[in-house]
Amino acid sequence: MSTIDLGLPASRGLAGVPALPVGAPKQTKKDFTSDQEVRWCPGCGDYAVLAAVQSFLPELGLRRENIVFVSGIGCSSRFPYYLDTYGMHSIHGRAPAIATGLAVARPDLSVWVVTGDGDALSIGGNHLVHALRRNVNLKILLFNNRIYGLTKGQYSPTSEPGKVTKSTPMGSVDTPFNPVSLALGAEASFVARTLDSDRKHLTSVLRQAAEHRGTALVEIFQNCPIFNDGAFDVLKDRDESQARLLHLEHGQPLALGAEGDRRVVVRDDAGSLQVVPEAQADPARVVRHDAHDPDPSQQFALSRLDGPDMAHVPVGVFRDVERPTYDDQVRAQVDAAVEQRGGPADDDAFSALVAGRDTWTVG
Repeated sequence: MSTIDLGLPASRGLAGVPALPVGAPKQTKKDFTSDQEVRWCPGCGDYAVLAAVQSFLPELGLRRENIVFVSGIGCSSRFPYYLDTYGMHSIHGRAPAIATGLAVARPDLSVWVVTGDGDALSIGGNHLVHALRRNVNLKILLFNNRIYGLTKGQYSPTSEPGKVTKSTPMGSVDTPFNPVSLALGAEASFVARTLDSDRKHLTSVLRQAAEHRGTALVEIFQNCPIFNDGAFDVLKDRDESQARLLHLEHGQPLALGAEGDRRVVVRDDAGSLQVVPEAQADPARVVRHDAHDPDPSQQFALSRLDGPDMAHVPVGVFRDVERPTYDDQVRAQVDAAVEQRGGPADDDAFSALVAGRDTWTVG
């Protein structure tokens, strides 16, 4: 993709990433849509997420050449092909590692990772956990359909116990990961959950993730119509969703359900969180959501309200706190070392070697 210099004054955009020049034409979804044919199965939830992202990116006000999407392996990992930004379809499970290097080396980029529950939590589990722990300036979109789609329907690290698949014909005996709990346990500075079919909520969560400086993990419940169709239907049905989805709003009481059947989250005598009918709740025990609490204990307890029956599933931003980012600190150390040496060593042999034009054939 070429860069066009409009001769207009530049400005600083989101999290220090260069923004569009002042007076530049307003971007649209079309500007972020590539010429590649989108190839997912009919009805796949990935289509809805792609449409939301393509429509959302213009709102960031960033140059397309300063946005990059890195993916691993899986259905969701085709994402970079369909966006007219820079992108890399990388190695199975290693997208966070590759994106970390990019974020450290290029502070002028907005770096996004697109991954799936198998890619991120199985072979890529170690890379994901350490990216979260380090607080690298990345935005990680984790598509969770609770199945391996690209490799044709094996159970994944988020498949429910007893799940019958090609690789578990008698039912899975594994205990599944809760991606939000995992991220909070790694003390990620931003953790959220949303659904592929809720365009308004999805866009709102993406916007908040983009504004966060540090690692932002967004779990997206996403339907696989071929190998795990209807996995989240009870959360998408209008009547059922109202009774089951616990919308998290910072500073607000935690409640769900319609009038007359409203339930709230309270803290019991043992300190645990419970969902009870509002009429039976002690107002003094009703819990208010605090996404900015540096102690993730309550945020983690909220994530554990979710169970296999999906009776009450928290969605929204669980955690949004500020702490130093890995890439900012690494660059500061490099700058300090350069300053200590009295400035860049342009004649340094190693620098000359790295910047030189010589090539070698190994083998």
